[in-house]
Amino acid sequence: MSLTLLFLGKLEDVAGAPSLSLDVAQPLSLSEIAERLEPRLAVALSAANVRVALNGSLVGAGGWAAGNGDELAFLPPVSGG
Repeated sequence: MSLTLLFLGKLEDVAGAPSLSLDVAQPLSLSEIAERLEPRLAVALSAANVRVALNGSLVGAGGWAAGNGDELAFLPPVSGG
């Protein structure tokens, strides 16, 4: 059973890959997911300006859990001009 993590923009550089698959036995919260990641990536994902989408829908920082078959995307802030 696996959970797919997608990293967009500069977060892909921090992660070293555009995606990562985590083996999960039960749904995990964001903090539980962060505990399984390398510290530098966990810190980058927990930044206040990083948005999170669970299966294509934006979610807040808490109150949800992601599990088997889910896709969790991390979206950094964008800038343009």
